Amino acid sequence: ATRKATITLDAMKMLDPHRLKPDSIETERIITVLDEAIAKLELSSLIPHIIDSLDRLADVLGPEITSSLIEHQKLSNEMEHLLASSGEGDSMTAEEQRGRLWLLEQHLKCSVRNVLRLLRANPSLCQALKYEAWVRESPAEAFIKAFGEFRNFMLERLLTSPVEEEEKIQFMEAISLQIKKNTEAITALQAELAAAIWTREEEIHKKDNVIKDLKKSMQDLTKDFKAGIQQIKQEGEKQQEEELQASQARCARLQQDVQQLEAQLNALVLEHRASELALRKRKCRVETEIVNWIQKYDADMGEKQAEYEEVHAAYAEEKAQLSLLMEKHAVLFQEYSQIEEERRIRQNKEEQALKELNTMTLAATRIQAFWRGYLVRSLFKSKRKKKKKGKGKKTKK
Repeated sequence: ATRKATITLDAMKMLDPHRLKPDSIETERIITVLDEAIAKLELSSLIPHIIDSLDRLADVLGPEITSSLIEHQKLSNEMEHLLASSGEGDSMTAEEQRGRLWLLEQHLKCSVRNVLRLLRANPSLCQALKYEAWVRESPAEAFIKAFGEFRNFMLERLLTSPVEEEEKIQFMEAISLQIKKNTEAITALQAELAAAIWTREEEIHKKDNVIKDLKKSMQDLTKDFKAGIQQIKQEGEKQQEEELQASQARCARLQQDVQQLEAQLNALVLEHRASELALRKRKCRVETEIVNWIQKYDADMGEKQAEYEEVHAAYAEEKAQLSLLMEKHAVLFQEYSQIEEERRIRQNKEEQALKELNTMTLAATRIQAFWRGYLVRSLFKSKRKKKKKGKGKKTKK
């Protein structure tokens, strides 16, 4: 029983592809790209509902996302109007309509990428918008579901390596070979048992009970062994049937995806051919305009070159005159410096002479004042002496 449980456990581990974990950077990158694509598909499918509820969600979205959504709505309305007018027969030609339609498609793609970039820059807003998933349209939901199944299929294929697939096949072959060997061994044992019982039936009458017990135990062992083999065979057949059904379903989905991708490829080829023709015509027009602009540029540059040469000649002449004037200015400045120096020396001498004159004037004034005082004092002294002499003579008489 323990051996049977071990064999069953090993079989389940070998046949289960989900027991593996991504151990390759390339596998993780591929799954990350697919998950990012699914997240972008979910957000892009909610854009029409967000635009319809823009008044309610404007405060949550913010001004930048709101303006981007309004611009996206304008482009969508313009695209619908253009498609409706092309069906009704407008005055524009088919080529102009295709060109305008292609231009609007490019603008719409850029607008969707811009809106997704702004929404994914705010993870909390994206988490809040996930609750709006119940308003997603059924085609978008079906496409997202199919893309999710494609992601799971790719994960299963990436996690199951060719070596593991080969090991699984070898394991199934080993189980079949083991079952065959067990069956042959049981047949041989049964034959040996029958021969032993037949040859020794008369000699071992006393051991009939032992033989019966052995026979019964052998039968029980055979039954258990057959039951284990049958259980392993049923589990293997069930697993094989499930894998076959899953493989058929995956093949059907892949065939449908291939058909859709082929249709998209054909549409893109037609669209790209039309855009290539329009771009070729535009390239011819641009090349003609470039040639005209180059000729005009050459003519303008010739005129500018002549004008530059005239201005350069005048500049050279004025520069020569400036050099001559600078030389004259240097000589005059040297003479002016000498004159200023002589004037300063003369002024210093005049100031020194004036100072000496003032000193001499002040000294002469003081000397004159002292002399006048001396004369006055001398005069007063002589008068006093005369008065004293006159008084003495009168007293003697």
